[in-house]
Amino acid sequence: MTVQKMVPLADRIVVKRLEESEQTAGGIYIPDSAKEKPQKAEVLFVGPGKVLESGAREKMEVEVGDIVLFAKYGGNEIKIDGQEYIILSVRDVLVILK
Repeated sequence: MTVQKMVPLADRIVVKRLEESEQTAGGIYIPDSAKEKPQKAEVLFVGPGKVLESGAREKMEVEVGDIVLFAKYGGNEIKIDGQEYIILSVRDVLVILK
């Protein structure tokens, strides 16, 4: 199964982690075993928005292509064709980087 398009439901988004540098500003290399998973990701797919009590849809604050920082323990990790993706609620997004 290759991922060409995913359609997240309601206020969910699909992101892919962006790898952090393996070297610190001081020139020290960090081994994989000591690294934390980065909380920076690119938005790949965006759901249509949550349905409000009025029946209207809430406008999504993120768009495909945005670079975001998300909550450390937010979302669900999935793996498709060897690629790791994270499905997040838009509430787990802390900031959009411009």
